[in-house]
Amino acid sequence: MHINKFVTPEIIFGKNAIKQTGDACLRLGARNVLIVSDRGVANAGWLERIIDICQDSCLKFAAFIDVSANPKDVEVVNGCRAFIDNECDAIIGIGGGSALDAAKAIAILVTNGGKISDYEGVDRIEKPLPPMIMIMTTAGSGSEVSQFSIIVDSNRKKKMTIISKTLVPDIAIIDPYTLVTKSSALTAATGMDVLTHAIESYVSIAATPLTDVQAKNALSLVSTYLRPSVASKTNEEAKEAMAMASLQAGLAFSNAILGAAHAISHAVGGRFPLPHGEINAILLPYVMDFNFISAPKRFTEIAELMGVDTRGMTQREAGNAAINFVKELSIDIGIPKQLKEVGMTEEIIDSLSQTALEDACMITNPRDMDLEQVKNLLKKVL
Repeated sequence: MHINKFVTPEIIFGKNAIKQTGDACLRLGARNVLIVSDRGVANAGWLERIIDICQDSCLKFAAFIDVSANPKDVEVVNGCRAFIDNECDAIIGIGGGSALDAAKAIAILVTNGGKISDYEGVDRIEKPLPPMIMIMTTAGSGSEVSQFSIIVDSNRKKKMTIISKTLVPDIAIIDPYTLVTKSSALTAATGMDVLTHAIESYVSIAATPLTDVQAKNALSLVSTYLRPSVASKTNEEAKEAMAMASLQAGLAFSNAILGAAHAISHAVGGRFPLPHGEINAILLPYVMDFNFISAPKRFTEIAELMGVDTRGMTQREAGNAAINFVKELSIDIGIPKQLKEVGMTEEIIDSLSQTALEDACMITNPRDMDLEQVKNLLKKVL
């Protein structure tokens, strides 16, 4: 009998769950919160909503919204300064993965000090973090429940993967209603991130029965509901299903970690300011094809969870059907097919490949990968 560990925050899920924010802060002993967000979330009206809730709960607050789509180390330092200058004692992150990852990184620095690059890798954080409440407004990163924070190192032009149990927020609030303000392009990119989380955590070498049940449910939900969610802002059934898929894929990958698609995606995303989910979507079919021999049975199950009728198919045929499903889904929701469409060139493949190999997500990829294999995969994706 193996020992399985599964970390999760307190989860509040459902329409209007956002109204629970004030109570959640008070239960954690917060009196003066730093609200970390970005301009897109502010423009959509959600920041104002949180400020109103703080005022109704008699909480003091300050807001920090200078977070870019791929949050940078310098932004984290500025957020840390805002926390200290305003004498805050807790953090509310509201937004997509960018805002929440930045909020977690700010939390690291305010109690641990130093530079954010000091914490790159696994379990480098020594001191406890201030209370964290994370409110997700995209069906995407799963950051509201995960032990990850991904921050761009401006000097090295790479995404740093920071993994630690202390990064699991105290309370995660998932309100599917927040998804109605997202554009179809953002819904598509973040939705493909969810699919990548579900598939990579399902075939990860660190997968357990506890993560499998989350990954499988997320997989079938995305396969059914991502198209209708991209098609209509007001399809409540699709929004709720995608919010649940994002949450469950987040729980799965937070505990099983990820694989080569994310490792390579972090390398590419450190160089190009592209939506993380879009890079994942382009890479995913190629990584699935590479990884197939490591877990043929799992890839057959992935096809079945996508709704493919695999009766009479060999495992390889079922695996191919799963890969084709991902490609067709990407086409239907308007994701680019190749990295050259988003500006990548062959000259930087060597350095990107080296960066990808050093990423923490590569450790749990089900098939060993060397430098040449990463280079070959990137050449195919170009």
